[in-house]
Formats: sequence, C-alpha cells, structure tokens
Amino acid sequence: MNKAQLIEEVQKKLGGDTSKRAAGEALDAVLESITQGVKKHGRVLIVGFGTFKLAHRNERMGRNPKKPEIAVKIPASNTMRFTAAEVLKKTL
Repeated sequence: MNKAQLIEEVQKKLGGDTSKRAAGEALDAVLESITQGVKKHGRVLIVGFGTFKLAHRNERMGRNPKKPEIAVKIPASNTMRFTAAEVLKKTL
C-alpha cells in the first residue's frame, strides 16, 4: 500500500463527506506529529498499535559486493525504528 492508497482508506473510514485533500492533510498531520514526537522525546507510544523509537547507528565499514577489496566508511546516523504492539501482532 502506498500513501495515495492509504489516503483513500482514511477517506473511506472518515465518511463520504470527507475529501481526499482533508484525509491527506489528516494523515500528514499524524505523520508529522509522530516525527516531531520522536525527535523531541525519543519515542512515541500508540497503545494498541506500537512504538516509534529513535535509534542510533554507530559508524561502520561497508563493502561493495562486486569489489570487496574496497572498504567504505559509513558514518554514524540516527534512524527511527518501529515495534508493533502485541494487539497488532495478534491481528496479523
């Protein structure tokens, strides 16, 4: 499912009066809030759905499989991880 399909599903769930634009704005607001919450607090917990957490990746060495003799330094970075809640896992 891509973002456009997700917006259509949100529009259906909100009812016939809701436009695709309003559903898209609602989805964007939720995603932005999750991003800001993780950035500010380090994690966002949505009960019954899961947890978004900030994770740190240390600097490491990587190699091109076609030229394994050439090592490349991959810099340290931050990323976001998601852990599904038990309720969500049971529904899948």
